[in-house]
Amino acid sequence: MVEELTDFATSAEAHRRELRVHCYRLLGSYDEAEDLVQETLLRAWRGRETFDGRASLRAWLYRIATNACLDHLAAHPREVPVLDLPASASPDLAPRPDVAVPWVQPVPDEVLGRETVELAFLAAIQHLSPRRRAALVLRDVLGWSARETAAALETTPASVNSAVLRGRAELKEHLPARRGDWAAAGSDEERAVVARYMAALAAHDEAELAALLRADVRCSHAPGAGGHTGTEPTWYAGRDLVREAWAPALRGDDAVTFHLVPTRANGLPAFATSIRVDGALHPFGLNTLRIAGGRVAEVTTFSAEVFPLFGLG
Repeated sequence: MVEELTDFATSAEAHRRELRVHCYRLLGSYDEAEDLVQETLLRAWRGRETFDGRASLRAWLYRIATNACLDHLAAHPREVPVLDLPASASPDLAPRPDVAVPWVQPVPDEVLGRETVELAFLAAIQHLSPRRRAALVLRDVLGWSARETAAALETTPASVNSAVLRGRAELKEHLPARRGDWAAAGSDEERAVVARYMAALAAHDEAELAALLRADVRCSHAPGAGGHTGTEPTWYAGRDLVREAWAPALRGDDAVTFHLVPTRANGLPAFATSIRVDGALHPFGLNTLRIAGGRVAEVTTFSAEVFPLFGLG
């Protein structure tokens, strides 16, 4: 008996990483996903006698995880705020910056493993209702059938198909129209642009930075990024406006000394930025870069609160 219980616990624990990614897709927040995958494993342990083996243990755990997330969202309802942020005019970029969804958190690529969770997709899917979101993820990401999805959500295949069709249409409104134009993750083009960008920023080379930015580049800052404590993200676009906004940090006696640590987040090149003040480093934020057409198309700065997820102080 003890051996059977140990085997069950070991088998369930083996799925922790992929369940965490699943919860992350549904919730947008990695911190919440950590809590919900733990809740999933607890529910599985308590209900282990109900597992009859007709479905795989993996499918059974995904069903529990999905409903744990739905229960959490029902108990803690939230809506994407309506912000006075202009939509991007570029079909390469999402209509709204990722930080327009305040609870979205980037995570290191190694946490995701072989899974792909684009920030643009993660932010876009948060606009869907929880059940529509769950149906879409189960059908389109995990590849479950309508019948399997209906069983997990305790509804009918017809209802699932309707939810998925509506979810796809709604998702299309929030995703970039030309995601295929983004540089391939980890490509030589991407690495070269990122290396030049980080070197130019560290050297305060405004001419090089300008050469690396697309004319329609977009910059956005999550609440709390760079020490700004406002309740809404900030957003600005266009190479000239970006150069004007960055100039005080790059010129003269007040120029900022940057300390940059390269990393990757959600399949994007990223770097943690700290600034040196009075001889001490102060966390500024985590920057992700979107590369398109050999230039930087988007710079997104998330709060330094995510630094611990990346093993940074």
